[in-house]
Amino acid sequence: MASWAVGAVMAAVMAVIGVSGCSSSQTTSQRTQPEMEVTSALGNVEYHTYLLANELFADVTPSRQYRYAVVGFVPVDTMKYDPNHQQPLMMLGHQLEQGMITEASKRGFSTKEFKLSNDIIVSEQSDQILTRDIDRLSAIEVVDFYITGTLVYQESGAVVNARIVNARSKDVVAAATRFFPADLFWQEEQVTTRNGKLYRTEGMR
Repeated sequence: MASWAVGAVMAAVMAVIGVSGCSSSQTTSQRTQPEMEVTSALGNVEYHTYLLANELFADVTPSRQYRYAVVGFVPVDTMKYDPNHQQPLMMLGHQLEQGMITEASKRGFSTKEFKLSNDIIVSEQSDQILTRDIDRLSAIEVVDFYITGTLVYQESGAVVNARIVNARSKDVVAAATRFFPADLFWQEEQVTTRNGKLYRTEGMR
């Protein structure tokens, strides 16, 4: 075979290998990208809330004749929110309440907003309809089920125990548990409390 023919054959083989290699590289990149997005904790509190809701509502059929109220998630040891409890997930209870309202509504459950005021509250800086002022709250309608839960804080995060409770019988009709890592809100810096003292450590970059 002439040398020019051998060269042409070799060039064609190399071109095929190159195209195959690029395709394989693109496929590998496309497969690993979603995994990288899921494993990144920062900004994924809504993802963890979604997974918690999946477990909580797995065996519950939505029905518009039943009304649900989502109540704040509180630390299991005190059963109340403590603004002085400084640690990375101190606002997790409030976020879970708001996130569960979204998740329940998206799944077809009729959720009631009990922090709704009688009228729009207008001030010089803003206007609002939600309030914690008892005197401004509208009458609370009858609720059939409560969605709530507790938080068990740990050094590396918090264990969230969610439940759906029958408002009249007090029976727990569904429950779910999920671990929320501490770096959901803070990544560069981690803060925790031990024996009433505040400890601050720099996160790895």
